[in-house]
Amino acid sequence: MEGENHVKVYGMWASTFSKRVELALKIKGISYEYVEEDLQNKSQALLEYNPVHKKVPVLVHNGKPLAESLIILEYIDEAWPDHAPRLLPDDPYERAMVRFWANYLHNQMLESIRNLFICNEEAREKALSELHEYMTIMEKEMINFFPKDASSIKQECLGLLDIQLIAIFGAYKAQEEVLGKTVLDQEKHPLIYLWVNALMNLPVVQGNTPPHDKLVALLQLFVKTNQSSKHLS
Repeated sequence: MEGENHVKVYGMWASTFSKRVELALKIKGISYEYVEEDLQNKSQALLEYNPVHKKVPVLVHNGKPLAESLIILEYIDEAWPDHAPRLLPDDPYERAMVRFWANYLHNQMLESIRNLFICNEEAREKALSELHEYMTIMEKEMINFFPKDASSIKQECLGLLDIQLIAIFGAYKAQEEVLGKTVLDQEKHPLIYLWVNALMNLPVVQGNTPPHDKLVALLQLFVKTNQSSKHLS
């Protein structure tokens, strides 16, 4: 991977932020070198490439680093415009609307899912209710963005919203196993359920998804650690 398109990704195997960057590169067929980071002992390279936040992911393209996953996704689309599919539409209005919903998914839903694993039972129920409310809004207001059926979801047609949806709900089965609660309800939110599961059946997505058992173990540890810290505070 020498020459004009030397791409390196610093990430962590279970990070939804890292995995969405990797998925975008795989969807567009862009070769890259992956560097796994130990977030308890971050490499000097990561700290130098992302001195502001000191977090993954970081994409380094020809020696130039970029942080923040949503910014990286847009950069990938703009830096490799000839690599199909395009992650964002060409029409300015449609492009703006995709950005709006991508940010909605990122800011609203990810925060609610995170709260499911750091709260007590009462707060967890509230976080789950909020998540389901956001999903109801999504199904109502994003209706023009939903695929017509599962057969229309193909690698060559994927975009930014597909990547965001996988980042948020790709681990829903592991989350449900750990929480003992329904995160993605087929009856309450059939459109999202169909969309997510059709995406999860794509080989490119399956090849980018962490092993279920490892995710379950990590989430269980996360819950246990947060409960222990609350008892000590």
